Amino acid sequence: MNDDALSVVYLILVLALLLPGFIYANKNKKEFFNNLFIWILIIGIIAIIIKFFN
Repeated sequence: MNDDALSVVYLILVLALLLPGFIYANKNKKEFFNNLFIWILIIGIIAIIIKFFN
């Protein structure tokens, strides 16, 4: 298995562990979508930076 596939597997497993706690902590729908948007923005910025430097 190459490094990219292994990284994707690890990311999916970490998300599977963190998602229930994230949903439980954000029971209010407005707060949940606000936090979800912030995380998507952070991950998007990191992905763009990694893509730019590679």
